[in-house]
Parts: sequence; C-alpha cells; structure tokens
Amino acid sequence: MTSYRRSVVSGGCFFFTVNLADRRRQLLTEHADHLRGAFRSVRRPFTMDAIVVLPDHLHAIWTLPEGDADFATRWRLIKAYFSRHVALGEDVSRSRILRGERGIWQRRFWEHTIRDERDYERHVDYIHFNPVKHGHVTRVRDWPYSSFHRFVARGIYPKDWAGDVSEIGVSFGERPDP
Repeated sequence: MTSYRRSVVSGGCFFFTVNLADRRRQLLTEHADHLRGAFRSVRRPFTMDAIVVLPDHLHAIWTLPEGDADFATRWRLIKAYFSRHVALGEDVSRSRILRGERGIWQRRFWEHTIRDERDYERHVDYIHFNPVKHGHVTRVRDWPYSSFHRFVARGIYPKDWAGDVSEIGVSFGERPDP
C-alpha cells in the first residue's frame, strides 16, 4: 500500500482539494445544504478562510487552532456526514463494499501547506476564480457557492473582480466539465 505523507503543521494554514469519486456527478451543489451541515457538524474548531464548492469538487483554505494539526479527521467527519445524508445510488466497488464505504468521495484529498502571505493570496484567488475556470459562470460574482461574496462584503475584493471572461475570450486549456 502506498504510504502518504501529510503535512504536520500545528496551527497551520492549508489549501485543500476534495473530489467526488465520480466526477460526472453534481452532488456537491445539488446537496449544498447537506454539505453545509457536514461542515457545521465538525465540533473541532477551525477557521474556514475561503471555499468554493463546484458540482464535483471543492477547494478550501483552513487555518487550524494552535496545537492542532489534525485536518484529516475533520475531512473524514465531513465526508461521512455528507455521505450519510445523501441518498444511495452511486456505483460502489468491491473494495469499498468490503470496507463498508460508499462510493461518493475519492478516498484521498490533496493538501498544500500555505507558506506565506503571497501563497495565501494566490490560493484564495484560485479558489474564487475556479467556477469561471471550469466554465460554470463567466463572472466570479455569479457563482453562489463561494466565499467570494464574503470577501466582497468585507471590502477585500471589488464586486466585479476578474471581470467577465466572455468579453475577453479566455481559454484555460482544460476540457470543459460535462
């Protein structure tokens, strides 16, 4: 079995990417209320600095409290809560059945330890621009499942941040989402 090394930084700030197992599904936006409930259900405190939820994956930046580096347990709890509240219907592999798992989430997630203020800003911008990058909207402000709106309310971003890509014809070199 592959040995994964996770960053252990007590009180650290981390960028995450968490994906559905079947990237063609749209469970995260279809069941956004359950996802919100999953985040609220985690009783171990942390700060959600930024987040964007797309139909098949999400990106987030968290800051953990001093003396705490356990983001893995938090993600396990969030995924489990969400899975319990979404109706059955996904394909489940034999290995998942043997482990008593659903087939909603990819088993792993990707994390990156935020190194400094510039790294933080780049990742926050990446998070907020992601719905445009994936072709869900042409303006960042039009995506409802994003902390972008909180950043605008706090005066961090102007409402028209990043403009309208339909006016400038930007292509990101990725396949469009199904």
